[in-house]
Amino acid sequence: MLLSVQFPSWLKPEIIPGLPVRWYGLMYIIAFGVAFLLYRRQVRERNFPITEDELSGLFFWGILALVLGARIFSALVYETDDIYRKAPWRIFWPFRDGRFTGFQGMSYHGGVIGGLTAILVYSARKKFDYREIGDMFAASIPLGYTFGRLGNFINAELYGRITGSPLGMIFPHGGVYPGDVNYAVIRDGAARLGLEAVPGFNGVLNYPRHPSQLYEALFEGIILWAVIWFFRNRKPFKGFLITLYLSGYGLFRFFLEYFREPDAGLGYRIELVKNDLPPALAHPLLSFSTGQILSFGMILLGLAWAFIASRLPGREPVRVYPNAEEQAAAKAAGEKKQQRKNRRRMQRHISGKK
Repeated sequence: MLLSVQFPSWLKPEIIPGLPVRWYGLMYIIAFGVAFLLYRRQVRERNFPITEDELSGLFFWGILALVLGARIFSALVYETDDIYRKAPWRIFWPFRDGRFTGFQGMSYHGGVIGGLTAILVYSARKKFDYREIGDMFAASIPLGYTFGRLGNFINAELYGRITGSPLGMIFPHGGVYPGDVNYAVIRDGAARLGLEAVPGFNGVLNYPRHPSQLYEALFEGIILWAVIWFFRNRKPFKGFLITLYLSGYGLFRFFLEYFREPDAGLGYRIELVKNDLPPALAHPLLSFSTGQILSFGMILLGLAWAFIASRLPGREPVRVYPNAEEQAAAKAAGEKKQQRKNRRRMQRHISGKK
């Protein structure tokens, strides 16, 4: 049997067993905290003209819109049994079958839609440059996103396809059940690949799977953040970091989806070449999952935004904004300059009358 790693048996979804407090929820709190601290650091190092109250308000509405977008999008796009269309109120009902389950199911792409909407609305109301607000968010969010994927890993969910790679991991709920229509196909296909199953209870076959949550935490989180953070003071135009974020995330996610098993009940939305193997065993190059389609859309959106933002008026980046004294001096200098212009106009007007 090829080498693989066993999922840590001591790692449980609940922080304290028996209590409805999960690591996944804590990871979200940490993610928001990290993003807030990185954003505030950019505000201070650039002397961006926003108060602490305005910054707190921006994050409050941004987080609220992100969570709402992520939850609604997940319920509408990824839920296959139609329960939310029949009872929409259950989208925000954290109980199921009498048990507290929290909000199970959050869509990253829905969160992006909600967050972008909040940025545009808040910037318009407070008269901020939405390109600057968006750029600073783009340099803050990816590192926080890393913790969200770590939460998925702790939950032992969103694991990848069966693999013979030494990076493969045996997940507690990643087995194939005898009642699964693909049970025999997966068993025989894995055997042809030289993979032996780790027997589970009641005939369940556990095979090593890609820990795709960790791949995403590394590439879509840490590496993407490092690239954007490097360019935060080197951007060629306002809005450039938004382009890096949208296209960079979309590119990483598109390719990493080849290591993930498509969402249950959804499979591949586009199959240009039919494949007889189940998604747990193979992801054909020309078959595309829901995540890949949405990520490709992000890439196109990022490129389109780069084309537009690089041609907008006032696109020149501002590395450091003037402080209050410098702003007052600039304002006074501007007023004096305007006064001189007004005097010259008056003098020309008087001379013309003579």
